[in-house]
Amino acid sequence: MMDPSRAQQVANPLEELGLDELRQRTSMKWRAHPADVLPLWVAEMDVRLAPPIAEALHRTIDAGDTGYPVGTAYAEAFSAFAAENWAWNDLAVERTAIVPDVMMGIVEVLRLLTEPGDAVVVNSPVYAPFYAFVTHDGRRIVEAPLGADGRVDLGVLEDTFRRIRQGGRGAAYLLCNPHNPTGTVHTPGELARIAELARTHGVRVVADEIHAPLVLPGARFTPYLSVPGSEDAFALMSASKAWNLAGLKAALAIAGEEAAADLARMPEEVSHGPSHLGLIAHTVALREGQEWLGALLRGLDANRTLLRRLVAEHLPEAGFRVPEGTYLAWLDCSYLGAGAPAARDGLAVVSDLAGPAQLFLDEARVALSSGHVFGTGGAQHVRLNFATSPAILTEAVERMGRVRPVG
Repeated sequence: MMDPSRAQQVANPLEELGLDELRQRTSMKWRAHPADVLPLWVAEMDVRLAPPIAEALHRTIDAGDTGYPVGTAYAEAFSAFAAENWAWNDLAVERTAIVPDVMMGIVEVLRLLTEPGDAVVVNSPVYAPFYAFVTHDGRRIVEAPLGADGRVDLGVLEDTFRRIRQGGRGAAYLLCNPHNPTGTVHTPGELARIAELARTHGVRVVADEIHAPLVLPGARFTPYLSVPGSEDAFALMSASKAWNLAGLKAALAIAGEEAAADLARMPEEVSHGPSHLGLIAHTVALREGQEWLGALLRGLDANRTLLRRLVAEHLPEAGFRVPEGTYLAWLDCSYLGAGAPAARDGLAVVSDLAGPAQLFLDEARVALSSGHVFGTGGAQHVRLNFATSPAILTEAVERMGRVRPVG
């Protein structure tokens, strides 16, 4: 496990870049809106690369080592990281496959487990691309909404599993662990009950665990495949969110012991999608980037505390449940009275704006993710990315606080 004392010697990565430097970036977060907009929307962090990753990439480029990826180094690094940080000692390298990224990996795994027209259950509000990727591949989304406490409603989930399995069609459950956009970190007890329900009703679980390394103080991540009853499930994992590597594609599909035969049916060409540079970067992140990650988590925890204070001061009427993980905050802004359409059956995309998000962009020049794209329960909400400098976060929330209710 990362040494907290050594992590404290690493500078807060969120304080290294100023606004002028960030505006030179060419990635989506900083180029989708005009320069006067503070972007706190898409899940990119305002950080430099962790030094070990940058150094490895420079060495690779200098050597001209830019060919095709090969080998199991990434899976081996993730297995060691999981054992050290989560006491998960069963991430078997032989039951992994490299995939381009987590969402493409989810699509490929769902193709192994379901047929076109089968149901895929999600806990709305949930990561918007779940709707688009699943429905565009011919499966149908069925929502089992989160409870009023922002956690999986196990009673609703059981009823949903029972309903979709009537008639005998195949079905899968796409679990977001930790949950995006609410930042909920599922407990071992919740996950064990989910596994029991899935077994009882013959529903195959696919866990998106891309935010797993980003669990903040006060909570602890539990890998879904580590709980009893999950042996026929899959997990998708990546270092991309924790080390800001979205542009360096690489992820892992991991099969439970009873799902190994399913994984063996994955087409070979899927493994051609990840980038060789991506595999190198992700592997180094897991092996050598833990001190940097420790400093990042301390910075995110401080920003979470700052955000709680800023919301109380400048957005006192907003509903805000402090996230347990990720660097995403979910705000209920219904006090603004801004109308928003319902999510559009898988066609809404992250950049779509309506309701409060549109109001904050127009009147405060702050870009947030619009809640309506996250499905049922998302309207009148916004998702705020607090993986930025305290100065930018403060300025953004102060601006948001000046927006008055409609009418």
